[in-house]
Amino acid sequence: MVLRARRGEELALSMLIERYQKSAYALALSVTGRHEDAEDAAQESFLVALDQLDECRDPERFAGWFMTIVRNRSRNLIRRESLRETSDVPQGTRSRIPTPDKIAETSELRGTLQQAIAALPEVQQEVVLLHDVEGWKHREIAERLGIPSGTVRSHLHFARKALKETLIEIPNRLDLIRKVQ
Repeated sequence: MVLRARRGEELALSMLIERYQKSAYALALSVTGRHEDAEDAAQESFLVALDQLDECRDPERFAGWFMTIVRNRSRNLIRRESLRETSDVPQGTRSRIPTPDKIAETSELRGTLQQAIAALPEVQQEVVLLHDVEGWKHREIAERLGIPSGTVRSHLHFARKALKETLIEIPNRLDLIRKVQ
């Protein structure tokens, strides 16, 4: 029947559907637990199986191949339904979108930090930016600047120390200082 259905014989397709309709529904019902969901999953499984019939390598094992599709489609349907069932957002929950005040504060902090970095010697600026902003390793920075790796560590240490001293003078910026450390 599977071989005939692959050739497009409608009678063979109808016979496949008729033969496996009850078992597809029963399996889908056992996974989903609801009549309507089981019907949907079984129907969707038939559509997928008939569309991908050429992928069934062994036509004699069609039943196992098809039941795997039914099981997977049923599980997918449960996942989709659980995603749709969302609860209300609890009161007092904050938005992840920053407020205008937070945006202004962040902008101010960014400007202050840029000024503090600009006050460093050029080599320390490069080392801090490459290491702390770009994530380069000491060895990579040493190769790029043509200096020993230990010197890179030293420049990074003194640059961070200078930044901390500069930024500690700014009131209410402890969170920024912690980030620099």
